[in-house]
Amino acid sequence: MAKVPLILGSSSPRRRDLLSNLGLTYTTCKPDTEESPRPGEQPLAYAQRNAAEKAAWVVAHHVDQGLFQAGFLVISADTIVVLDADILEKPLDGAHAAAMLGRLSGRSHTVISGVTLTLHPGVVGHSDPVCLTKTFAVQTKVFIKPLSPREIAAYIRTGEPLDKAGGYGAQGIGSYMVERIEGSYSNVVGLPVAEVVKELESTFGYPLWDDL
Repeated sequence: MAKVPLILGSSSPRRRDLLSNLGLTYTTCKPDTEESPRPGEQPLAYAQRNAAEKAAWVVAHHVDQGLFQAGFLVISADTIVVLDADILEKPLDGAHAAAMLGRLSGRSHTVISGVTLTLHPGVVGHSDPVCLTKTFAVQTKVFIKPLSPREIAAYIRTGEPLDKAGGYGAQGIGSYMVERIEGSYSNVVGLPVAEVVKELESTFGYPLWDDL
């Protein structure tokens, strides 16, 4: 397929960095969707639903605005931290972050990213074009070293935990607490790059590096 405009449906600087590191050219659009688990909804399904709803919002926004009428491809994602089947969202405040980190201390947990890629072929006549959409999830197991109350308090004072799911950033100061991971590191940061590239190439035929 021709290289249509690429849109990252996210305001996350970590996801922007991961895509930019691939040398891709893209624009960003922050979806306005509600992120709240439904009763009985499992974490894997929740992350995938969030990603799909974000992508659908971005597509609808661009169609409503009459943008990219020749077609565009959206990448959206939702990353959650799961411990004991509980979804740990961004902490509400320092006390909430301390409670989260106390639970994670000395244990392993799972980071799940739901990802949706949607190709909108453009507006043709007055018909509604059919979008090609692929939604999937990637899981990574993360092992956190034992954390003392003093360490937790000092880390919270940096401010980093307050805008991170699970209350820590593996790519930032919080890297000191990650003993090891099993699976994709970029997935922990917010976007499973290897899997996204695979789908771009195999499912969407998107030419990433034509000149190689």
